[in-house]
Amino acid sequence: MDVFPVPDVPEVRPGDDLAALIRDRVDLRPDDVVCVASTVVSKAEDRAAELSEFPAGPRAREIADNLEEVTGEQKDPRFAQAVLEESTEVLMESPFLLTETRFGHIGVNAGIDRSNVPEGDILLLPRRPSESASRIRAELPADHVVVTDTSGRPFRHGQRGVAVGWAGLAPGRDYRGETDREGRELGVTVENVVDELAAAANLVAGEADSGTPAVVVRDFEWGDHGESDAHFRAVEGDLVRQAVREWEF
Repeated sequence: MDVFPVPDVPEVRPGDDLAALIRDRVDLRPDDVVCVASTVVSKAEDRAAELSEFPAGPRAREIADNLEEVTGEQKDPRFAQAVLEESTEVLMESPFLLTETRFGHIGVNAGIDRSNVPEGDILLLPRRPSESASRIRAELPADHVVVTDTSGRPFRHGQRGVAVGWAGLAPGRDYRGETDREGRELGVTVENVVDELAAAANLVAGEADSGTPAVVVRDFEWGDHGESDAHFRAVEGDLVRQAVREWEF
């Protein structure tokens, strides 16, 4: 499997044709997987915003005050308001704001970015990243697109690439019903392929101002396995989320 960057992608502006920017810079094959950073998807979809667009309500001001008390750092209640408006549930308010986005991703500050945003104060995640992936895929020779972001995960240091949207492939490779080397049937093994592809792409893409916004994964082989549509864990089966809901902050 080869993983390589799409070279020389310029600064993306609202309304830019991301598919054309990628297509014009690399010869794509039908079985390629094109991993596109959510930041450039958001920029093309005009998701940059000013904090003044989010006047803080009582809850946002309370959250900002609590965070400031815990961390000792001044917090802008307008940023907390933006997070609330991008979220369907607040799982944790302190020592950081952990929420579920409107498309099911759980992360800190609803994935809102405050770096490398020339068009505004903050950059919101795409509204529906899988629909964004579908639109990009429709204009590419490649059959598979993954929209990626970086986030921390519980019990791990550092950030890693994760998938927030995808098109043209199932998110998971399903081994259930197959057997291991000892002949035992596998009952729970589902591999999260889109997250693994996003992580591989992130190794090549890099971070901060050295990053490249699009990466191609070539010669990835699915193998003779089933597919799984599961990605974001449902609430009823998410023991971590259930435990977090019971914590006192």
